[in-house]
Amino acid sequence: MVLCGCSPRHLYVANALCETTDVLAIVQETGSEWNMRKLVRMLRPDNFFRKSWRWLRDRRRYRGNPEASYFFTDATPKLDQPELVNEVPHINHPDVVQLANKLKPDLIAVFGTSLIRSDLLQKGRLGIINLHGGLSPEYRGADCTFWALFNKEPEKVGCTLHFIDQGIDTGRLIAHISPEVRPDDDELTLFWRGVKESASVYAELMRRLACGEELGAPQHDRGFLYQVKQRGLRHERKVERMLTEGLLHNRELGLRVRWFPTESS
Repeated sequence: MVLCGCSPRHLYVANALCETTDVLAIVQETGSEWNMRKLVRMLRPDNFFRKSWRWLRDRRRYRGNPEASYFFTDATPKLDQPELVNEVPHINHPDVVQLANKLKPDLIAVFGTSLIRSDLLQKGRLGIINLHGGLSPEYRGADCTFWALFNKEPEKVGCTLHFIDQGIDTGRLIAHISPEVRPDDDELTLFWRGVKESASVYAELMRRLACGEELGAPQHDRGFLYQVKQRGLRHERKVERMLTEGLLHNRELGLRVRWFPTESS
């Protein structure tokens, strides 16, 4: 089973998995369910102003849908196997657990959903694997590409394939994927390149698991958990200034992929 969001990058990764392995179903989280508790939390002054600022920022950054162009060129972003799609308002909806009970998948592959907290954590004969947009454990949580740039560590921009446990990006490590870094990059191009490279590695993981390879090493360090609310305007301006001043210049960083076999193997 594949669990994903609705953005072009999520569709791209789901398609890569469908090309490689026998996908039984695609569960797509639409994020459309609202309740009074969620509404009250969003209207709190601190939340409201922060979310409004992020919404305005993202309208500017995503004008013209550059993400769609990056992942699908001139084509319309879409899933290649729409007949497999099951839409749910949130990934912890009871229908997802029921579907997993019905299909009994060997593996559940995740990218771009909210945190999984339900009985779904116990499903999948081989477990649940997630593609995280940061190098765990050092960069866990949200906006990890941004924070790696903020910390002047472009060499630590990348993605992680890991098993999901009850923590946030704390499960056993499968692979680190660090993309090529170019002088004219910004946060989005680095993040998108990392995801595109990770799609190929995710697909390769399906082949390795099918051959019986044992992967997954414990995270011995807790690293740092970055949260959406930590990122503010002053942080944005600092990163913009550092990029303008040449943070990524004279960096010879090509594609780097590191696999984590089980410690017993």
